[in-house]
Amino acid sequence: MSEPLNHDSLRRVTVSMPEETFQAFERLVAERGFDSRSQAVAEMIHQHAAQHLGKIGTELMAGTLSLVYDESKNTLLRDLSRIFREHIAEVLSSQHVLLEDDHVLEVILMQGPARTLREITNKLVTCKGVKTAHLTLTPHLIPPLHAKSSGKLS
Repeated sequence: MSEPLNHDSLRRVTVSMPEETFQAFERLVAERGFDSRSQAVAEMIHQHAAQHLGKIGTELMAGTLSLVYDESKNTLLRDLSRIFREHIAEVLSSQHVLLEDDHVLEVILMQGPARTLREITNKLVTCKGVKTAHLTLTPHLIPPLHAKSSGKLS
């Protein structure tokens, strides 16, 4: 059960768990530096909810895709660029860092329906030369970059 607190945006919840789970939780709270158990629980629930929404696929989400690839593969850079252009509405920006042995770490900032972001990830990871791909999603959206105006310049 939950009971409302005086502050409208907070709710109190009582949780019971086995001793072993509680001890692991206490270590996590201490090691990660949470101010309180409540903060830790809220953060875990938030992460789990974001993962769930990402799996459903219809929610608009923002995310980062981290790719590691071997840029020496003949057509890889062209293939990656083609996929980025096919999804120009979702792919907002990217930054890459040169690694050892012709490898590149690229971080791509995306926003769109979770299902579409996963499809983009799947297309990219199947390109010959891509070593790893990791998509992280959040339900917090990036605000519009340009506000609509009357079309007049001031």
